[in-house]
Amino acid sequence: MDEQRARAGPPQWWRHGPPWWDRWGERARAPRWPWRSTVAVTVFVLVGSNFAAHGQEGERAALDPFARVLLLVAGGLLLWRKRYPVAVVFGTAGAVMLYLGAGYPYGPVLFTVALACFSAIVAGHRWAAWAAMGTLWAGHVLVAHRLYQWLPPSGDSAASWSEEIVVATWVVAIAAVSELFRVRREQWVRERAERAEAERRRADEERLRIAQELHDVLAHSISVINVQAGVGLALLDTDPEQARTALTTIKDQSKEALGEVRQVLDALRAPGAAPRAPAPGLDRLSELVEQAASAGLTVEVEGEPPRLAPGTDLAAFRIVQEALTNVVRHSGSRHARVHLAHDADVLRLRVDDDGPATGADEGGSGNGLVGMRERAAALGGTIEAGPRPDGGFRVLAVLPLTASAGK
Repeated sequence: MDEQRARAGPPQWWRHGPPWWDRWGERARAPRWPWRSTVAVTVFVLVGSNFAAHGQEGERAALDPFARVLLLVAGGLLLWRKRYPVAVVFGTAGAVMLYLGAGYPYGPVLFTVALACFSAIVAGHRWAAWAAMGTLWAGHVLVAHRLYQWLPPSGDSAASWSEEIVVATWVVAIAAVSELFRVRREQWVRERAERAEAERRRADEERLRIAQELHDVLAHSISVINVQAGVGLALLDTDPEQARTALTTIKDQSKEALGEVRQVLDALRAPGAAPRAPAPGLDRLSELVEQAASAGLTVEVEGEPPRLAPGTDLAAFRIVQEALTNVVRHSGSRHARVHLAHDADVLRLRVDDDGPATGADEGGSGNGLVGMRERAAALGGTIEAGPRPDGGFRVLAVLPLTASAGK
């Protein structure tokens, strides 16, 4: 178990941000008044300085009211560290410099500068933090090696340079840790924005998929219903039996369309739930032929489809459905041909009609052709649609038998 953890690398919170990051969102990053942490740090500094004074008695000046005021100022300034990080880091550095210059004991007062430096660097004011820390260290060197003769405690001697190196090392370490956390925080912000963008993109793709499904279902069914309604109206008085057949076709087609629309809407209401009925595929091509025949269109089918993945099977079915719908709506021909061919890699679907166009756009336009192209592109395939040299219109779809690049 330990070896697995070692191979796993840093904990999840370090790579993706603290657990509360996404829960609080923008509110978590808004400047707030850190009362609790400021009070805790101030109490820690006051109590710790009392213990430090006992341990350094005779070496440093005893704590007096002025020393305690400086300790309170250094700790109290931290209350503004999120709103005014630059002013706070320089203010705490100045208070600590006065405290040490007056000869008071070393101790946890330095923690206030470290915390102020951390807040300033995380907030992006890195040069201000480095300048404040550097100024504090330079001031300490000046006091410890030049001004100690005139400053309390009396009889004090110059500090050793090894101590100054230790202090400088701690300054660099504090700044380095702060810089590391700042970099990680910026990465968390970027990753959170990328996750939000990915979620929006998935939602847009899902809306597009549902729109395509609804368009393909409704366009085909309503085209058949429209044709049959015209037949029924035309024959209502002269051939009631044929009119009855047209109305029966309308009833069956509308029932099927309602069932498919309900299936799409169920998936929208309960994303991830299993569909109540299998998605249509080329095994239902005969149903399309019958529906087209009821709309007055004769369809010849050549070739047999291979075994397809569900997504490819659905896309192929919808492409043929949309192509036949466009023939019914936009072509004067009452005859269409569907040709299926495949090899080891791709499936080729070809739908031809003999024309001529009965509207402004032969073969269809708008969302129909766009939807077919998007379905094919999502699988890594292509769609070619346009007039044939000998008249009529052709839709040629090339779909890979294995899902690929489009995903």
